[in-house]
Amino acid sequence: MLAMTVSLAFVSCDGRLYRPEDMKEPVKPEPAPDPKPEPGPGPAPVFETSFEAIINMGVGWNLGNTLEPVWTGDTDGRDWRRWETGWGQSVTTQSLMNMMKNAGFGAIRVPVSWGVHMDTDGKVYEEWMNRVNEVVDYVLNAGMYCIINIHHDTGADEELAWLVASPEGYSRERQKYENLWKQIALRFRDYGPRLLFESYNEMLDESRSWCFASYALGYDADAAAGAYQAINDYAQSFVDVVRATGGNNAVRNLVVNTYGACNGAGDWNPHLQDPLKNMKMPSDKVEDHILFQVHSYPMIDDLAAMEREVTLMLDDLEAYLVSQGGPVIVGEWGTFSENPTLENYCHYAKWFAGECKRRGIGTFHWMNLSDGMFRSIPCFSSPEIAEAIVKGYHGDGFTPVIPVIEDFDIDYKVTYRDLWSELNLISSPVELNDYQGITFKLDQAPAEGQLHVKVYGDEDGKEQYGKFSGVSATISFDPSVLGDEAKRITLQLLQEGGLTITVKNVHLIRKDGTLESCTPSPFWGCSVEIVTRR
Repeated sequence: MLAMTVSLAFVSCDGRLYRPEDMKEPVKPEPAPDPKPEPGPGPAPVFETSFEAIINMGVGWNLGNTLEPVWTGDTDGRDWRRWETGWGQSVTTQSLMNMMKNAGFGAIRVPVSWGVHMDTDGKVYEEWMNRVNEVVDYVLNAGMYCIINIHHDTGADEELAWLVASPEGYSRERQKYENLWKQIALRFRDYGPRLLFESYNEMLDESRSWCFASYALGYDADAAAGAYQAINDYAQSFVDVVRATGGNNAVRNLVVNTYGACNGAGDWNPHLQDPLKNMKMPSDKVEDHILFQVHSYPMIDDLAAMEREVTLMLDDLEAYLVSQGGPVIVGEWGTFSENPTLENYCHYAKWFAGECKRRGIGTFHWMNLSDGMFRSIPCFSSPEIAEAIVKGYHGDGFTPVIPVIEDFDIDYKVTYRDLWSELNLISSPVELNDYQGITFKLDQAPAEGQLHVKVYGDEDGKEQYGKFSGVSATISFDPSVLGDEAKRITLQLLQEGGLTITVKNVHLIRKDGTLESCTPSPFWGCSVEIVTRR
């Protein structure tokens, strides 16, 4: 699931700022040993149960759009850096994971795609496996739990999603799927209980139906039954293959997802609860070491309606899944509301994290806490939501460490590659009733005609252009040209041959003349490197 973008200010919910010097390195556990050869006979290790894991892992976050990007093209599957940054994220670091731990998070879900990183025989490239291993170690070294999965190898992309929920799909891909999980399981076999494996992400049927199987067809009972059977077959294969690798995998906690990771919420169709009703607990050699997973993205414009819908959803999760003997995690959650208010999001986040904890349900927020270049600093891009989540889980008395971008002195080194390429000065919509313009400063004045400011209006074709000279520029918005809002504001290159400049700062100018700090980011044809001055 791709992240929704929310325009947020960079202050904490209670108005406080947290400084980098307040951050303390978490106590690091002993590193996990390197994988060993096939184990010999001996007693199975003792791991915490799945229900204990839910309690011990605390509240979680997704390292999204990072190790799971996929696209068509000829990018080498061994080039992990190109893939890891391909959807706009920074290279993951140990410092980022330490920050999440210090903020109060106890678990990180690391979505991973594999198909584009395998050779024709189904062997995962060593370079990719090594990078996944590094990121897992970052999470564990910070003292948190980690979940890794098979991610965009499932989903709606007919060309790239090779795992499909149908009897034919399972028969066709079973050997490749089981071989992939054997490779992953052997690589991490000797890791301890804080590493969990997740079977697959949002696996869909042949018609790529969301909500419930065969939804895209209207409803086909036979097709739906086949899809649900396939989901259970994939889940059983996953458990059997991992357990067969021995070592700690004999008792490792494993996560299996419903069809499409559907949660059964809503009453607009009688088949919405079918993914829950048809999900079966896989047979296992050990008891109490399997968890179920669903995802949840309710509308939150009406908070009372949201709470009613989500409460019924949580009731259904308990009735259909927990009753089978395994706890539930909401492995992704956020909202499909297009432009939720910050107040609504914080209320929702705090309520949801607290309510799920009360019920013994795990939660992993989907991105939107520290994303893009914020991860390389590191600091939070949505500090209010991060604080709402951890306080919802730990209580109002909990004091998180939430570094924000204002705590750092930062320059943005921009490298333009192509004619007409653009840097986002701001990529979120700006209401012109609230703002009068934008101002920025560069390290040096560009040559005449090298750059201009481009403001995108509220409809296609409505565009305002601003020429400037010197190291500083201020552009006033023209509502007669743009309409009610500026959807995006960029700094565009007007020459061939590329250009490298440094942006010192960018600010929106409110109607009252006060300034609001903005963070530039790549739009297309350019890259941005953050330079921290302290």
